[in-house]
Amino acid sequence: MTDRSEFEQRPRAGPLALAAGTAVGLLLSTGLLPEALPIPALGPLPVHAEAPVATPTAATASSSSATIALPPPTRDVPLQRNVDPMTMQLPELPEASPDLTAEELRAIRIFARNTPSVVNITNIRQVPVQNGYMSFDMERIPAGFGSGFVWDDQGHVVTNYHVIKGAAEVKVTLLDQSTFSARVVGGDSDKDVAVLQLVGVPPDKLRQLQPVTLGSSAALLVGQRVFAIGNPLGLEHTLTSGIVSGLNRELSTGTVTIKGLVQTDAAINPGNSGGILLDSVGRVIGINTAIADPTGKGASSGVGFALPIDSVKGLVDQILTYGRVLRPVLGITLAPPQILKQLGQPGVLVLEVPKGSPAEKAGLKPTTRDRFSGSLVLGDIITGLDGRPVKNYSDLVGILDEKRVGDTVKVDILRSQTDNLFASGAARKMTVTITLGERGQVNVTE
Repeated sequence: MTDRSEFEQRPRAGPLALAAGTAVGLLLSTGLLPEALPIPALGPLPVHAEAPVATPTAATASSSSATIALPPPTRDVPLQRNVDPMTMQLPELPEASPDLTAEELRAIRIFARNTPSVVNITNIRQVPVQNGYMSFDMERIPAGFGSGFVWDDQGHVVTNYHVIKGAAEVKVTLLDQSTFSARVVGGDSDKDVAVLQLVGVPPDKLRQLQPVTLGSSAALLVGQRVFAIGNPLGLEHTLTSGIVSGLNRELSTGTVTIKGLVQTDAAINPGNSGGILLDSVGRVIGINTAIADPTGKGASSGVGFALPIDSVKGLVDQILTYGRVLRPVLGITLAPPQILKQLGQPGVLVLEVPKGSPAEKAGLKPTTRDRFSGSLVLGDIITGLDGRPVKNYSDLVGILDEKRVGDTVKVDILRSQTDNLFASGAARKMTVTITLGERGQVNVTE
């Protein structure tokens, strides 16, 4: 798995890559860069990048034996933007057209309706640049690009946390190519969600912003049609389509596991991170976040992952209200899982119970050493939470993620009645009630 914290010009190698990434450095050596596409100051051409296919001009046609057969125009009035570049507007189309199928019309309308809501995000970092012998200046350079989308009419933009991580400055470019600075309101690195606030936007421009229409990820079914909009490889406002390929997938980065992800075969590439995944009605059902990348080249493999919008809603609401995500905790530090694995006991072992924590108030016992023999005396082992089994750390975190700070939960535990629980086989099953605290208020693991 590729570390989500990495957000660089060039996609990292690894079995799973984040969908945030480079702009169009790959176009520079091909001579195929459209004139309207800005050229960011980025590094060298990735050796694995493939040149995109472009319409040949007279100049390129004369210098190459390869030709591209272009279909003849099928309609007199092409789809185009409205006079106001902040809003895309479809030309009047008949209900039935010999040139467009019903499925094509639906995709066109979904793209036109949602494109104004999708923005391009630039992560600008400070880097030291040598200025003479033993002297360095700090310069700001674009470190990476990603996508985001307008959340409300107050100028809030939602994206992935890894898109803006480590940024000294964040720039947001709207559909009409106007660019504004953005302040990071808050974010959650574990869940990979961040909220930005546009700064310095004129009131008339703010009124023109078009928030997305939120759907629900709860009732998604494998096989239903989905659409992705983002800025892959710096190609602004690109639409791809596919289906829901799987549900409740897990994404692990070694230390953190994100559960409940939506898997899709809609093409997702570096730069798509923070973009939207839409249902066939045009409602947002997820945030495009990562791709499976067995080749290590950072390209779409047909296996992409999106954060489900239902979990994103709660995180964004907390960030807008408190400036951070309130993560509920029991108030304990957990022991390494190898201890219980060696003993064949499912659950999680309590290593420490800090003073003043919710767990201490509920009477949970930590792991200690016998003062005379020096042998390890196991603390309480959590085996269930609110009637649901807890077999490992992932189970515990998954259940806690559904709770809120201040909720009261019933915790099932095994408690040793002797110095050595497993030598004697004596254990007492208990249930204790704990009022969840907030992570950060107590120095705990969970």
